[in-house]
Amino acid sequence: MKGVKKENLPAKICMHCNKPFSWRKKWEKNWNEVKYCSDRCRKQK
Repeated sequence: MKGVKKENLPAKICMHCNKPFSWRKKWEKNWNEVKYCSDRCRKQK
């Protein structure tokens, strides 16, 4: 994702709060498994 503008990053919808969230560098290796936008949402699943 190097050199990609922020508005062109992939996005998903959080399974808990139903809000959109964008790709982050820390999720690079497991983007397909990411379901929640934050630790807070993940803990409240």
